[in-house]
Amino acid sequence: MKVNPPVPLEQARTVTALLRSLMRELSAGLDDPAVELPLAQLRVCNVLSGGPQTMSSLGRELGVSLSAITQIADRLERARLVKRVSQGNDRRVRCLQLTDRGAKMMQRHEEKRVQRMSASLENLTPKARGEVTAALEKLIRASAAARSHNGDFEIKGPHSSTSKVLL
Repeated sequence: MKVNPPVPLEQARTVTALLRSLMRELSAGLDDPAVELPLAQLRVCNVLSGGPQTMSSLGRELGVSLSAITQIADRLERARLVKRVSQGNDRRVRCLQLTDRGAKMMQRHEEKRVQRMSASLENLTPKARGEVTAALEKLIRASAAARSHNGDFEIKGPHSSTSKVLL
């Protein structure tokens, strides 16, 4: 099995910054109420776009405490973007799900980002579009492999203790 050399930390920083810039570009200047949400609230709504989740599963997926998820849920509930519902026959287990208003907001958010991405990709040749797609697919597979191999992403440095990176 081939072992790749370690990646220079500066290269990882550059790729991270590029991905962050790309996501900002896709959202910049859009008439989109979702981009006005604080990041933690947007992340919760994004996860809930896939369907209802228990508070504990949301916390695990996002890497935050149950008390933090509860505070975020309270704010989103006041904004009428999410609601708490019972799960199955056990009324003690509460799930969080998007309201119709929240689901429509997230659907518009996704549609606007797809439209912006489409306009961006039109500025590339078909060959370059294929290369971008292939590179992103490879990066996602590598990221999933690193996560499954290491359990969590960790940062280790001479001036810091080991800490989880919350993406």
